[in-house]
Amino acid sequence: MQRKTIKGLRWWIIGLIMIGTIFNYLARSSLAVAAPTLTQTLHMSTQQYSYVVTAFQACYAIAQPIAGFVLDSVGVKIGFAIFAFGWAISNMLHGLATSWPTLAVFRGMLGLSEAAIFPAGMKAISQWFPAKERSVATGWLNTGTSVGAMLAPPLVVWCILKYNWQFAFVLTGGVALIWVGLWLVFFKTPAEHPKLSAEEAAYIRAGQSAAQHSPAGKPSWKEVLKQRRFWGIGIPRMLAEPAWQTFGAWIPLYMVTVRHMNLKEIALFAWIPFLAADLGCLVGGYLAPLFIRWFGCSLITSRKLVITTGACLMIGPACVGLVASPYAAIALFCVGTFAHQTISGALFTLASDIFGQHEVGTATGLSGMFGYLGATIFSLIVGALAGTIGYNPLFVCLMLFDVVGAIVAWRLVSDQQKADAASAALQNAQSVKA
Repeated sequence: MQRKTIKGLRWWIIGLIMIGTIFNYLARSSLAVAAPTLTQTLHMSTQQYSYVVTAFQACYAIAQPIAGFVLDSVGVKIGFAIFAFGWAISNMLHGLATSWPTLAVFRGMLGLSEAAIFPAGMKAISQWFPAKERSVATGWLNTGTSVGAMLAPPLVVWCILKYNWQFAFVLTGGVALIWVGLWLVFFKTPAEHPKLSAEEAAYIRAGQSAAQHSPAGKPSWKEVLKQRRFWGIGIPRMLAEPAWQTFGAWIPLYMVTVRHMNLKEIALFAWIPFLAADLGCLVGGYLAPLFIRWFGCSLITSRKLVITTGACLMIGPACVGLVASPYAAIALFCVGTFAHQTISGALFTLASDIFGQHEVGTATGLSGMFGYLGATIFSLIVGALAGTIGYNPLFVCLMLFDVVGAIVAWRLVSDQQKADAASAALQNAQSVKA
């Protein structure tokens, strides 16, 4: 009897991961929306709020390479479920905070557990997608970050106005527990999934290089860090991540304190930049194949062209200080979130292009560590300087960071490195068989 299969199963798998990403970012975005309420209720200054923000970012930075190593070691199914359960509980515990230090502790716990989201997502994409479709798959995965951030303002404000701020954290954390059950039931690798057709399995495998489906070797932080191509991803991540964390953690507080919006206006407008970010995820994902078609460039070059496009568009938030209207400021933030997500998706996809399946989680985790290290430092700078020099010079810095990051990516990542990685993976596989 012929077994039943699901057509295009790989796209259902990315949909499942995207839902997990939505819950991940819904939880982490709740703090920014609740910030105007929490700064009053817990008597937090802007600088103390920055300490709470950086507690998450610093712990996230520390945990990313650990999460990547765990996922490469125990497998993406079990590893991701453990981390997702942890972030659900950590976010719910936010409701017990009575001061900014206790809130910072719970925020740090959330950072430790949420750090697995992109190492897990990129590892699954490297397993389930041929190289030519990975940028599109990553775009859909990255869309979940924006959808989660987009849902947070109306949902959290509703919870605060209808119940209290504590309930907002319980709700946004608790829904992730449902997803953990779905993940454990429905996710399997292509080799194990009973609903994957032979035709789709062959299509996926045919589109992966030797570096991607080589079974050789254990993940090694040292080996990844020694490679030039890693720094072509890690340094741009360090320079790009401050923008996304600034948009996610500071826009509501900025709009209240500088642009004098109230909580209801935040609920009405603060989600719009993240809708633009969704478009950036999708457009960035489809841009790479279009660049290949239009310019006849290589896969790696197309990723770098996407990064460059996003860096140029970061002029949007750099000009926020030039407009008087709060609605014009929101529009320029939309340009920034769109731009950042095109950059982010391309950098994530590069990791799956030039690292093998046995180390892509580790490489993504390490680059994420550098990204959140940059975000942590910049958040502390925002907390220290926003009250004196204002936000506007800091928004200009975000554009400059991304321009430098694009230059670094062009200098350090090349097509030859991809070929070298595939050759090394093939040699390792042959030595293991021998």
